[in-house]
Amino acid sequence: MSRVQLALRVGDLEGSIDFYTKLFGTEPAKLRPGYANFAIAEPPLKLVLLEGEPGQATVMDHLGVEVETSEQVNDATQRLTGEGMEALPEDNTTCCYALQDKVWVHGPGKEPWEVYTVKGDSPTYGADGGAGGAATASTCCQPDATTGEVDKAAQPEDCCA
Repeated sequence: MSRVQLALRVGDLEGSIDFYTKLFGTEPAKLRPGYANFAIAEPPLKLVLLEGEPGQATVMDHLGVEVETSEQVNDATQRLTGEGMEALPEDNTTCCYALQDKVWVHGPGKEPWEVYTVKGDSPTYGADGGAGGAATASTCCQPDATTGEVDKAAQPEDCCA
């Protein structure tokens, strides 16, 4: 089963968890520091909440399509590249407390989209940041506020590898 993912950056994580639990009538599927996700059956949706700065308005962080297999991610990469899009694949990357294979593309408004599969759970949000410490939900894979694109050179080491 594929489902759309909506990742929101929220200023009040606990309040947002409470709101979306009530709205969709289900508890989060995963809770970690600065992070929660809901696997909503109806409508089919993966809702991801990423902790932002306290008091900030909620903003869209990124969009995605969760698929079942790495083969489906590879098929999406080939299809999107064939359509003339710049596809940025990431294999065996750790993000959102999960080991994933994914491919990123950007819409005409610079909105980041990922097609991804979860291969396993991870105890950390992102890859170890080396001297800077572990990457966190607020520092890993962040799109530039102006361009909406992820500048991999500006990310913590091995984040969005």
